[in-house]
Amino acid sequence: MKAAVFHFPGRISVDNVPDPRLHHLEDVIVRVTATAICGSDLHIYNGFTPQVKPMIMGHEFMGIVEDVGPGVTRLKKGDRVVVPFPIACGGCFFCNHHLPGHCENSNPSKYGPEGSLLKEKGGGMFGYTDLYGGYDGGQAEYVRVPFANFGPRIISSDYSDEEVLFLTDIFPTGFSAVEWGGVKGGETVAVFGCGPVGLMAQKVAWARGAARVIAVDIEDYRLEMARNVCKSETINLHDQDPAETIRELTHGRGADVCIDAVGQEAERSLWDKIANIVHLQVGSLNALRMCLSAVRRGGIVSVVGVYAVPYDNFPLGQIFDKGISMRFGQAPVHACIDDLIQWVESKKIRLDDIITHRVPLTDAAHAYDIFNKKKDGCVKVVMYPGSSSTAAPSVAETFEKEASETPTTAILGTPAPAF
Repeated sequence: MKAAVFHFPGRISVDNVPDPRLHHLEDVIVRVTATAICGSDLHIYNGFTPQVKPMIMGHEFMGIVEDVGPGVTRLKKGDRVVVPFPIACGGCFFCNHHLPGHCENSNPSKYGPEGSLLKEKGGGMFGYTDLYGGYDGGQAEYVRVPFANFGPRIISSDYSDEEVLFLTDIFPTGFSAVEWGGVKGGETVAVFGCGPVGLMAQKVAWARGAARVIAVDIEDYRLEMARNVCKSETINLHDQDPAETIRELTHGRGADVCIDAVGQEAERSLWDKIANIVHLQVGSLNALRMCLSAVRRGGIVSVVGVYAVPYDNFPLGQIFDKGISMRFGQAPVHACIDDLIQWVESKKIRLDDIITHRVPLTDAAHAYDIFNKKKDGCVKVVMYPGSSSTAAPSVAETFEKEASETPTTAILGTPAPAF
């Protein structure tokens, strides 16, 4: 099959790779009908999140179930599904506490309680480095989906792929950002970053009753998207100081909720780059610092932008003095996706109006380039694998092997833990 394969920072190519196979009883094989490039894919592409060997990219995908393991009870061949980006077993302590991103069973080689830079990470994710399980991603013609009794959700044929694809990640992530901000109605919400997650957070903030939504970015074309699609007020931080402007709009106080939808890849100054060398850091805290300045005293800062390393000079004193509450992390997609499907079905929210580029999977390298370099007004890319000349392997073929045989780790992926 064909797949978008990461080789080293800045190098992704569409290669012919082995078809996925069923390794465990609760696996399914999904024929991918649509997949997207996420901003967090760029962390790997740009070398912010390390990956030393080839890997199939992508954690936003959906498709048709082509084959099922003998332990799968919730799905059958032909079902159309969206797949949450965290890989979770559904039965461990954290899955039972609605925290699937911290699943104890989906990342056996790197999992642990510490959450340090290169070890003791959280649960597995599709296409997101060996640190998170080494699973092949969904920017491919086929993908193996573990723990299929817990993860994939069946989607009605009443909706196009584009109407539901973002249930896999960016919609639940934007929703989580607003949920963690405690938005109940009447608040001023400032969203830093008008990429796909930031745009989704703006949409959700309005849907949750925010009185005012203010979007901050450095790119005029993304701010235009925020105005046109999300009906938000906008600030270009190259033209205005966002904290001062937000205070002027809120009687000097600041926003009730600030959302960091940028993370470590915020724009860096020369001083930031020097500090990174001195302190062995990557990226910057600039987006988070702006949130901490722009939020009112006693307000909430919700962080869904990715920060992967420790940072020197973290502004703890400011957080303490202002009495700011903070919440960080990956979206618990499994915990909210069923409600969010109903949002789409009831037309409470629209997801597909942020798509700017639609390309075949064979154009993945170009798509990564324009998304990464912010060229051609690129906000969100959806890729279509199309038909394949090969078929996914059958259950019978896969389970002909002796039960005692341990699946080997291929260069492009690691099998999920057995039950």
